[in-house]
Amino acid sequence: MTGCPLFEPPRLEHGMPFAGLIQVAGVHDMAEALALREAGVHAMGLPLRLPVNVEDLTEAEAARLVTTVERLPAPPLLPVGITYIADGTEAAEFCRVLGLRRLQLHGPVGAAELARLRREIPDLFLIKSLVVRADGNLPELLDTVRELAPLVDAFITDTHNPATGADGATGLTHDWAVSAELVRLSPRPVSLAGGLTPDNVRAAILRVRPAGVDAHTGVEGPDGRKCPNRLRRFVAEAGL
Repeated sequence: MTGCPLFEPPRLEHGMPFAGLIQVAGVHDMAEALALREAGVHAMGLPLRLPVNVEDLTEAEAARLVTTVERLPAPPLLPVGITYIADGTEAAEFCRVLGLRRLQLHGPVGAAELARLRREIPDLFLIKSLVVRADGNLPELLDTVRELAPLVDAFITDTHNPATGADGATGLTHDWAVSAELVRLSPRPVSLAGGLTPDNVRAAILRVRPAGVDAHTGVEGPDGRKCPNRLRRFVAEAGL
């Protein structure tokens, strides 16, 4: 990952490539959002409508947080909705209700529904997850990249936990060789998530060379909230 200059952070706008993105997911409130911004994080992920993991805040709270964060002066902190919604029309309504201009679809979504979503919100910055499984699903993920790349702005890899069925926020890494191959072959930028911490993010970046990195549980303290010290360390290690 090549870090962007401090005066030109990633903007995550439809049709624009990016590099050097640092995203942290699982924000509970404005205090955590400000902690992310203070540490130098570029984007905050808001996981909602989840099939397995517990949500960190309600949709009403998320909508208020998005409105407040979007009004902050530079440097910006970019809100990114994260959801498993698979219906394009429902995803579009979700974005409108929350005031989102950036969306990460983390579940199985077909090309037809992505095209429907793109028609409803043409300028939406759209990210599609690529969940790496231990059973060796690289060919399947490459098929997904080939099929969906014309409809999305970016991809993000993450880790499947077979014990819980979760496809993210697992605290587990995956085979970085799989992510590196996806980065190499994808025509769209690919970010890396899955068990990243201040202690391993530098090695992950050097191995995978992603366009961005995303942390969730790896920057939390024992209370489950984002730890300012771990956030600062994560940003320092990720900003190669």
